Amino acid sequence: MSFFQQPSFDTVTEALQWLNTQGFTENFNLDSNCIRYNNNKQSMSPEEFKIEYLFRFEGDTDPGDEDIVYGIISEIYKIKGVLTSAFGIYADSISTEMIKKLSTH
Repeated sequence: MSFFQQPSFDTVTEALQWLNTQGFTENFNLDSNCIRYNNNKQSMSPEEFKIEYLFRFEGDTDPGDEDIVYGIISEIYKIKGVLTSAFGIYADSISTEMIKKLSTH
């Protein structure tokens, strides 16, 4: 068994640029019980994707700077993309299933 050292980044932009070079090119949007893509025309439920990477950024002075960047893969739909989501007091209202899925790391 090998242990992969996940890279670390200082900014959300750096993480997004690196994920793009790894083939995570789709932009996902969080909905209450799924993630949407293709300009919100298509969706994936929590069981249809897995989180490959997770980068958490905490704002030193401004809570509005807190963000999570997810690198998401769906083998079912053969798609790789990114989802950015604020957390804490700015977190979106989402279903229990989505909270469980996004909190697995």
